[in-house]
Amino acid sequence: MALTDSTIRQANSAEKPRKLFDGGGLYLLVTPDRGKYWRLKYRFDGKEKSLSFGVYPAVSLTAARGLRDRARALLAEGVDPSEVRKEERAIQHHEATRLEAEMRFSVDSDGALSIQLGSRRMNLNPSETARLRAFLIATREVLPKE
Repeated sequence: MALTDSTIRQANSAEKPRKLFDGGGLYLLVTPDRGKYWRLKYRFDGKEKSLSFGVYPAVSLTAARGLRDRARALLAEGVDPSEVRKEERAIQHHEATRLEAEMRFSVDSDGALSIQLGSRRMNLNPSETARLRAFLIATREVLPKE
């Protein structure tokens, strides 16, 4: 029997975790500390696996069913949904790392330039900063404008 929002809201915790099944491998894990976690039980390459979809009510019943359907579509194509999630998270981590590693410039009150790239930092004294500025101005005049 499929779950409804009212049955989920009324689900009380017991001494041990219990599973409320919705269909297609989707279930709600109700823990003794009153946590309600969406999970998907599936098989891939002959092994039983589980995929987490989030916490109820942050992830609604409709959203959990949509995530289940997406995972089932991947399984039908012969793709492991947990591997797809790992790749998505790796891409997100790479993007976050790349954004953190952007170059940052700052000029002190005495005219010294600091350049930071990720965890590396290069500090120029005021005379080196002046020479670099002169060089950049000179090259700006030589390079054609786009």
